[in-house]
Amino acid sequence: MRQQQGSWRALALAGMLAAAAAQAQPQAQAQANDDSTVAPAVKAKQASEIQRGDPARWHQGDPTQQARLRTLQKEIGAAYAEAKKACGESPAAERSACLKDARATWEQDMKNAPSQLETAPQGSVQTTVQTTTPASR
Repeated sequence: MRQQQGSWRALALAGMLAAAAAQAQPQAQAQANDDSTVAPAVKAKQASEIQRGDPARWHQGDPTQQARLRTLQKEIGAAYAEAKKACGESPAAERSACLKDARATWEQDMKNAPSQLETAPQGSVQTTVQTTTPASR
């Protein structure tokens, strides 16, 4: 009987520890996204960059077809790098297949890049900013 009580206590303790760990996990994630962990010097630099706005080069189109192709290839490469990073965070059993798929997608995108430019609109990227304010009554 005494051994059975010890088993129940151990089981109850294990359940309480699991519940506590489950509650602590969302809190840890919230803390990771909290700006309070950003160094004051970094906050000041970010604030000044935000105040200046976007660099002018972000709103200038590529002047030639070759420049547009280089930009597209750079974007494809960045997407491939992100995919490889995501594959590295996946379980080991899935990692090889994930990397193979990412590589195949990169190769296909690079192969199709010139034809994508032929069908894409010419000129610079246009951005539209819409602001909404509540209607005053």
